[in-house]
Amino acid sequence: MKPVLVLQHLSGDGPAFLATWLRRAKVAIELRNSEAGEAFPADISGYSALAILGGEMSANDPLPSLRQAERLVLQAMDRGLPVIGHCLGGQLMARALGARVVDSPAPEVGWQAIDVASGPLAQHWFGEPGRQPVFQWHYEAFELPRGAEALAGSAACPNQAFGIGPHLAMQFHVEVDEEKLLRWSLDQGERYLSTQRQHPASVQSGDAMRAGIAAHLAAQQALAERIYGRWLAARPAG
Repeated sequence: MKPVLVLQHLSGDGPAFLATWLRRAKVAIELRNSEAGEAFPADISGYSALAILGGEMSANDPLPSLRQAERLVLQAMDRGLPVIGHCLGGQLMARALGARVVDSPAPEVGWQAIDVASGPLAQHWFGEPGRQPVFQWHYEAFELPRGAEALAGSAACPNQAFGIGPHLAMQFHVEVDEEKLLRWSLDQGERYLSTQRQHPASVQSGDAMRAGIAAHLAAQQALAERIYGRWLAARPAG
């Protein structure tokens, strides 16, 4: 089987639990980190699936790597290779399909609940409908592309996930593991601190993020295993 291509935009936003899961599943992975100077491939040929990670830049920033990620999304979809996007990755999927990425109605940082829709596609990816806590870190959000199905939402951000065929875009970070979460929870950047003061209901403190590890991380990783298993089950044979 051809390897999975994983696109990384920032050195501090790596694949974490996604990489752990792929290793356990004995799936070959090729990771390209644009911040480290690793160019994204020109073509999706040679890969069996595509995963796109997050990043603190806007999906609308005029960065060549972001536009190349969008081209790879369209190539993969055209060839029937399953695509999954995490946060910025989901936003790039939306842009590639003609939808806008705009300021989120409210930013979300930390453990925030999403409401999973009741349709069969939402249940395919996320299980039973209802509320699930997931780890978030976003200031912008995607609108729904034409032909996509809304799979989850929240009061702060109505479009939390969409599906189209075998492809999944998420506004949240199911890939975080404990190391990544602990490191992110120490952020003292001015953007985060000012946003936390302005939106305490949807932007957690670092202490609250860390306190949520015991309560929520195991369940989120079980959800991630479900999601990743269904994503890779859609790979074409060969």
